[in-house]
Amino acid sequence: MNNTTLVTGGAGFIGSHLADRLITDGHEVLCVDNFYTGSKANISHLLNHNNFELIRHDIWLPLYVEVNQIFNLACAASPVHYQRKPVETTNTSVLGAINMLGLAKRHNARVFQASTSEVYGDPAVHPQVESYFGNVNPVGPRACYDEGKRCAETLCIDYATQSSVAVRIPRIFNTYGPRMHPNDGRVVSNFILQALKGEDISIYGDGSQTRSFCYVDDLLDGFIAMMDKDIQGPINLGNPHEITIKMLASMIIEKTKSKSKLIFQPLPQDDPLRRKPDISLAKEKLGWQPKISISEGLDATIDYFKTIC
Repeated sequence: MNNTTLVTGGAGFIGSHLADRLITDGHEVLCVDNFYTGSKANISHLLNHNNFELIRHDIWLPLYVEVNQIFNLACAASPVHYQRKPVETTNTSVLGAINMLGLAKRHNARVFQASTSEVYGDPAVHPQVESYFGNVNPVGPRACYDEGKRCAETLCIDYATQSSVAVRIPRIFNTYGPRMHPNDGRVVSNFILQALKGEDISIYGDGSQTRSFCYVDDLLDGFIAMMDKDIQGPINLGNPHEITIKMLASMIIEKTKSKSKLIFQPLPQDDPLRRKPDISLAKEKLGWQPKISISEGLDATIDYFKTIC
């Protein structure tokens, strides 16, 4: 298969939206997913499309296909899922990156390696800039994901240096939107589902911890801009609008007209207290910044969850 874009994790939340965007832009898309957190429902509308092909596969096992660019998004990205299978998570991040970089080397393909804001750990620098090395616990419950992604970044730079592989390293901050996994334990999906069901909304800690939420369509604009430009990265991709978890819960209760009440539970180990990207580099190098407000994005996300509740 020639002139093909490979999307690993292509049946997941972000991957399926990326597949849609690429097909709309005229790409032939090869979607690879093991369906641990991905869903065929996310790509059911593409299964009969002439420019779409699906392979069920774990990318930490070798994959022999012909492609000219690779978006490597495969990896469970929520603590609920990656902590359930920590060894598989590390395998996906590290061995998967090796396999995708090796595939790129063989076919002279460009690799977009999805990294994460979790490489910064519980940051001592705020907002987070790409030059910050992070504050990560290498033996904590989140290490399989945090350190796996850090190692994947290392591999990208080493393949670029040693073998001239063209790599792109975005550090993705909290992203939300339609097709989020309903049981992924993330605050946006958790809060929306609890509010729609009239259940108490669970806040871990006192709710003063912050996050910065980027709507999926904005994130994809950043993906395409970064893949198309000669920018290796790492580059932060996220929305710098920072809000507290308690504020997010209140917005969702108001938008869903829910009678849910807030209940507070202990904060999980190594859970970051603050998260906000410095996107100066993305603005300068990619001409990118988010456009969709948290209010507008939540409306679309709530509408989606109403269809699956």
